[in-house]
Amino acid sequence: MIAVIQRVLAGSVKVEGRQISQIEHGLVALVSVVRDDTEVDARWIARKIAQLRIFRDHSGQKHFDRDVQQVGGSVLLVSQFTLAGQTSTGRRPGFDRAAAPQQAQPLLELTVQAIREAGIQVQTGQFQADMQVALINDGPATFILDSRQ
Repeated sequence: MIAVIQRVLAGSVKVEGRQISQIEHGLVALVSVVRDDTEVDARWIARKIAQLRIFRDHSGQKHFDRDVQQVGGSVLLVSQFTLAGQTSTGRRPGFDRAAAPQQAQPLLELTVQAIREAGIQVQTGQFQADMQVALINDGPATFILDSRQ
């Protein structure tokens, strides 16, 4: 699995002009399931999202000292198959690496469940929808996670 996580002051998702989810302080996680991913990959990504220390401490001096739960933040997890796109050749991305929807959706749901089980509030986008994702990046602080590395 591949995830781009961003430390945010706020994030939201709209579908067909209607807001379907919103968080305040926390993380926006754009997540893609790759063809050969398993439950192991989903749990690894969930654990990293939940435990990665990318928030400032209470004094504001140490920039990468606390995780999302320690700062009382939430996670907005959005499915984004385009992260698996290959752009190394040609001008049009190839999506052969992206998992089929019937494989991807259960693994994304498992990821959300595992983050919730860690005690973190999670909002989501809508699987396979044309979404408009808005966020206010804090820092900016943006990280790429890959369960295969």
